[in-house]
Amino acid sequence: MRTDKELQGVTLLGNQHVQYSDQYNPNVLETFENKHPENEYVVTFDCPEFTTLCPKTGQPDFGHIFISYIPRERMVESKSLKLYLFSFRNHGDFHEDCVNIIMKDLVRLMDPKYLEVTGYFMPRGGISIYPFANYADKDHEALKEQRLREQFALNIKH
Repeated sequence: MRTDKELQGVTLLGNQHVQYSDQYNPNVLETFENKHPENEYVVTFDCPEFTTLCPKTGQPDFGHIFISYIPRERMVESKSLKLYLFSFRNHGDFHEDCVNIIMKDLVRLMDPKYLEVTGYFMPRGGISIYPFANYADKDHEALKEQRLREQFALNIKH
């Protein structure tokens, strides 16, 4: 069981009075200590209801976001991640920008060994967009390159 000291930075989980910001807000992200930093393991989040706005037209865009990472010392708390992703609701940016912003914010927050973000956005004007961005520390550069190659192979098959 986690101690109160280990949970000090986790303020949103269990809080009944949380405010849902509909404006981009990376400050809502919280972390907790990884109790198993010696292990190489993957944490994946599946966020099927991501919404943002087109920066030109203001029309809503709907996407499915997958986030996977290999943690180091800190891990993102899932409720704070949910609130963070919700904060894109009225944020006007292109799909590619949103995926890269999410990746960079999470890298800054956690300093993971490896992290990737994939977006599967619903068609607009008959075109779907599937941006992918990843980050790796020096020890995981080969994984980064492998995953980039795999993304090209996957996209060709669609």
